[in-house]
Amino acid sequence: MRALLAAGLLIWLASLVPAESSFAAATKIKLRALPPSDTHPTPEAIAGGALDDQFQPFSKAPGHAYWRDYWLRISPQDPAPTDGIPVVILDMTRALHADLIAYRDGKVVALPLVAKLSEFLGTRDHVYTLPEGVSAAQPLYAHVTSGSSQPQILSVSLAALEGTLAQGTERARMIALAFGALVAMSSAALLIWFVLKDRLFILYATMFTLQALYVAYLSGQGFDWPLLSYAVPIGSFAWNVPIGLSGAVACLFTREIADLRHFSPRVYKIFGWFAVAFIVITAANVAKVFGFEGVVNDIGNVMFVIGAVFTVIVCFLAWRRGNRAAGWFLIAWCLLEGFTIAAALRFLATSTVDSDALYYYGLPLSMVAASILVALGVADRLRAQRVALSDAERRARIDPLTGVLNRRSLIERLNAACTRAKARGMPIALLFIDLDHFKEINDTFGHQAGDACLCAIIGPIHAELRQSDVIGRYGGEEFVVILSSADAAAATPIAQRILERVAGVRVTGFGNPISVTCSIGVATSDTLGVWGEPLLAQADAAVYVAKRSGRNQIHLAPAVLA
Repeated sequence: MRALLAAGLLIWLASLVPAESSFAAATKIKLRALPPSDTHPTPEAIAGGALDDQFQPFSKAPGHAYWRDYWLRISPQDPAPTDGIPVVILDMTRALHADLIAYRDGKVVALPLVAKLSEFLGTRDHVYTLPEGVSAAQPLYAHVTSGSSQPQILSVSLAALEGTLAQGTERARMIALAFGALVAMSSAALLIWFVLKDRLFILYATMFTLQALYVAYLSGQGFDWPLLSYAVPIGSFAWNVPIGLSGAVACLFTREIADLRHFSPRVYKIFGWFAVAFIVITAANVAKVFGFEGVVNDIGNVMFVIGAVFTVIVCFLAWRRGNRAAGWFLIAWCLLEGFTIAAALRFLATSTVDSDALYYYGLPLSMVAASILVALGVADRLRAQRVALSDAERRARIDPLTGVLNRRSLIERLNAACTRAKARGMPIALLFIDLDHFKEINDTFGHQAGDACLCAIIGPIHAELRQSDVIGRYGGEEFVVILSSADAAAATPIAQRILERVAGVRVTGFGNPISVTCSIGVATSDTLGVWGEPLLAQADAAVYVAKRSGRNQIHLAPAVLA
């Protein structure tokens, strides 16, 4: 556990350091844009440089995020040499389309598009190779068109083809593995729910299914997968809606795993209201269409921060109260939120996604690790419930004073033992044990002394029993022993040895040592031909004969003549 947390912390810290690719870092790219106009310049005029003086700095071009048809001039400044085939990468939102051209030997040549690699925030890297004869240092021109009226994002970089494709494959593999792991854990929880019917499994499956959708769409990979690709038209809603609903489900999950319904009903209701608030803010994403995206995002971020901190506090207090399941969830939640916050900090620090350690390893792996830790918490909760249930069942069967079976359980065991014995053609014997002069002990030494005498004889009786034999308290000072597969010849010496052991008991601590004796009635199925409670009645009658005959002796119920 400590190793996992240490590794997570190291990745978290490393992920905050901006990553740099050797080629891109060594090359500064100057971008200039030609605003849309009613006249449509030809590619020859653009590539030939005839309109270069009309281009303006791209970052300062007013409204360039909303332009639907314009030209972009790409000017690498002293590009550094690279190992492999040089490529130009346009990182664009999916509504954008670009055709790259260059000027070679007085003619316009198109740059081949060799790959489209999905990126975080739903963008895609369009990878173009440089045709033979086109230098990485010469200006390139991109005809950019947009199929959406929403704001668009575009950035340009240079790299090597082999490294770019290898990086794209590794990123896609990492996201696919994380998505698959989260869906597998969620599916397993759902299948377990069909058996156990615990709502915690439904909440678990829902929460991590939403997390899986979130990381798939935020990484951009989900837009290229079957079925999930239908979400392409909704853009950022594809990851904003799942993460918002995930926050709501997480609130419901927290109050269940922390058992707040029983330990803190008020906090239980607060988490319910938090869940409602997350659903409302998720629905409010529609307001982005009307230009309120910033307000909705700010409110959502504040809610996530408040909810995350509140969840940590509540789970910590539940863990301190002894709820180990809440402790597992606390670790998972801190791990998950730690990387989510790190991602938010990186987005605030830079508009580009340039940290593989965070976005393609830390964030998805933290989700998978969280799903495993939370699963351990759920399993721990079930274990605790099973232990509590077993303890309750044990207490329901056991006499609290002496630790042997109570009367109800004794009768159940007797009936079961008789059923097995009859099926196997074996006899069964009962010893009905009654302490002598028990009322006098209570009256003379007090009820605590009487209780001590009852407890003191259990050990001596157990010493003469086999593992298959059973002892229970029938009531008051009366005990019954069930001897499996024992006939009259076997039961009588056992009863005699118990009689002698009990007679040797001395109970101290209440004045003079208290001597204890008992009377035992013996009844066996082989001599009486009866089973169950009728056999018990015969043993009860036999013990009364032993008591009337002077006590501290055994009496075997007489055989019934055929």
